Amino acid sequence: MPMPPPPNVLNAFAAVGEPELLDGGQGGTWRAGAVVLKPAGLAAEARWRASTLDAIPDSDLVRIARPLRAVSGDWLHEGWEAWRYTAGHTDPSQWDAAIATGAAFHELLTAVPRPDFLDGRDNWWSRSDRIAWDLTAVPEAPLLRRLSEARAPIAVQEQMVHGDLLGNVLYEPGLAPAIIDWAPYWRPTSWAAAVAVVDALCWHGADQSLVDRWSSLEAWSQMLLRALLYRMITDLEAACASGDDWQPHPAYEPVVHLVLTCVERG
Repeated sequence: MPMPPPPNVLNAFAAVGEPELLDGGQGGTWRAGAVVLKPAGLAAEARWRASTLDAIPDSDLVRIARPLRAVSGDWLHEGWEAWRYTAGHTDPSQWDAAIATGAAFHELLTAVPRPDFLDGRDNWWSRSDRIAWDLTAVPEAPLLRRLSEARAPIAVQEQMVHGDLLGNVLYEPGLAPAIIDWAPYWRPTSWAAAVAVVDALCWHGADQSLVDRWSSLEAWSQMLLRALLYRMITDLEAACASGDDWQPHPAYEPVVHLVLTCVERG
């Protein structure tokens, strides 16, 4: 079981009460009263994300889980970051709502410049994202090769987006959906939607009708290709890190077929 935030961290963020482990958040997110805390990971990313979320305006369409400063004035304390508790529950079966909420969130980010930390970020997800977009990178695994070879050059405007929407939207009756656990990427907004669609197809029972409903989004079939590659290569990265031989999960194969069919249709 992950270690909870120690008393000095709780005190630094004025968190009151016994920490309770929350679902999601890679298994390390805790709630203590009105405060949610988790290990920060890359410090530059955590500070940038907090300062950005603190500055963006409120919206009638989407709630924002607002960050908290420690008593020192920093966004971090001994490797932990914190937010105000935001009411709601996740529901990854609300595919369209998550994509629409992401679009409202992305509208708030249109003027946010690309941060420097993206160039140095190095983890499973960032490496997989770069490979998925690098047309010269063709992985050896057959399914990955098929997807990679179907990519084509595209010219689509990029901005800051949330790269993991489906499980990171909170729903609460009477309130707008809320964005949590922002995974920041500099990609087209249609790619962020495509990641949510791919996740819904692979793990949450969606079918081609979801793909078709959002097909008006920019460069849609190519975004689906890159989103599926991103998710599959992340699995490959995780297997390599554990010293395991990678075999694609059976859930991927029908989605590969569906995405390649979308590409062929144009």
